[in-house]
Amino acid sequence: MKQFQIPEFYRSPIISKVKTMRKLDDPRKKDFSPTILDFGKVSFIISRHFGFCFGVENAIERAYKAINENPGKRIFLLSQMIHNPDVNEDLEANGIRFLQDTSGKQNIDFETLTKDDVVLIPAFGSTLAIEKILTLKGIDIQKYNTTCPFVEKVWNRSEKLGESNHTIIIHGKYNHEETRATFSRSSIHGPSLILKDINEARILARYINGKKDCQTFYKDFEGRFSQNFDPKVHLDRIGVVNQTTMLASETQEITDYLRSVMIDKFGELNIKNHMADTRDTLCYATNDNQSATIGLMELEADVGIVVGGYNSSNTTHLVELMESKYPVYFIKGESEIISNKEIRHFDIHSKKLKSTHNFLPQKEKISIAITSGASCPDSIMDRVIHRILEVQEIQITMNDIFD
Repeated sequence: MKQFQIPEFYRSPIISKVKTMRKLDDPRKKDFSPTILDFGKVSFIISRHFGFCFGVENAIERAYKAINENPGKRIFLLSQMIHNPDVNEDLEANGIRFLQDTSGKQNIDFETLTKDDVVLIPAFGSTLAIEKILTLKGIDIQKYNTTCPFVEKVWNRSEKLGESNHTIIIHGKYNHEETRATFSRSSIHGPSLILKDINEARILARYINGKKDCQTFYKDFEGRFSQNFDPKVHLDRIGVVNQTTMLASETQEITDYLRSVMIDKFGELNIKNHMADTRDTLCYATNDNQSATIGLMELEADVGIVVGGYNSSNTTHLVELMESKYPVYFIKGESEIISNKEIRHFDIHSKKLKSTHNFLPQKEKISIAITSGASCPDSIMDRVIHRILEVQEIQITMNDIFD
C-alpha cells in the first residue's frame, strides 16, 4: 500500500513501533488480537488496527502539499479536513481557512472567492451543488480534491443502482458531510432515501409492506428523501449503501432486515429482482478498526479509552462497541487526563463533556483497553499513553517498552 508523506509530528515512537511490529508479524492482517504493553503497575491492551486510514493520510498529504505549492495564495478547505481538532488546528495555523462548518453552515461566503484562490475538497467529499459554484468561479476543484477513494466507491455503486432502477437507501447521518455528498449524487441517478439506524429501517418497512399510510411517509422522513420520491412506487426495488464511517454491523443489520421484508413481500425466488447485493460498499478501514475493537474486547480490562475528535462518526462507533463491556472514556487527547483520579471526557449519549473522578481503580495492577479513531494521529495516542504513565508515576524509556 502507498506510503504517504505526512508531517513527522503526526507520528509517534511508541505507536509507530507497535504498528511496524504487528505488520511484520501479520502482513495479511488476519490476526485481530490486540497488542499488550505491560509496565507492571499499568498494562495497555492496544487494538490491532486504529488511527489514520488510507483516506485520511491521503487527505493530509495533499493538504500540506497545497500549502507548500501555493505561497502567498489564499487557501481554503470546504469544511474540516477530517474530524480531529489537532489536525484542523494545525492546518489553520498554516494559513488554511474553513469555508463551512461540519453542518454546512457558511463561515466564509462563496461570493468572496476568486479564480486565484485554492480550495481543497475534504476527505468526506462535497455536494454537486457546491462543486458547481466553485467551478463557475474558475476554481480548479480537482487539483487538491482529497475525497477518500472509498467514499467515491460508494458514489459509483449508487450510480449503478440508479441505472438499474433501484431506489438508493443510504445508511448514514443525514447532516454529516459525507452523507450529504453521497445523497447529492445518488439523487441524480435514482430515488434516494437516508436511514439513520435500524429503527428507521423498521419504520420504512411498514411503508414497504403497506402497513402504514404513505401520506405520513413525508413527515417521518422529512428532509431525507429525494425530489418526487413516491413511496408507492419507489420501494419495490432497493439497494443499501452507507456512510463509510457508520458501524459496518449496523449497515449489514439494516440490509439483512430490509431483505427479509422484501422476501416476505415478493418471495425468496424473486428477491434478486427487488434487492441489490451491496456488500462491496463497506470501507475496509472502518471494518478493520471495528473488527479489531471487537478482538480487543475478548480480553478483560478495568477501563476502556477511545481517543479522537468528539464529532468523529467512526470514533463514536468504537465507543459504542467498547462500552458494552468496559467503563469507557472518550477523550480528544492527553490534556483530558487531569490527574490519576480525574478525567474529562465526552458522553456520546448526552453530547456533553463531563468529568469523572476515580476513573482508574485503586488496585495494584490496572489494565486499560485503548484504541483511536481513523482521524486520530498516532502521536496523540502516544501522548495519552505517556500521560497515563505520568499520572501513575511510572517512568519508562523506549528500551523498557520494546526490549
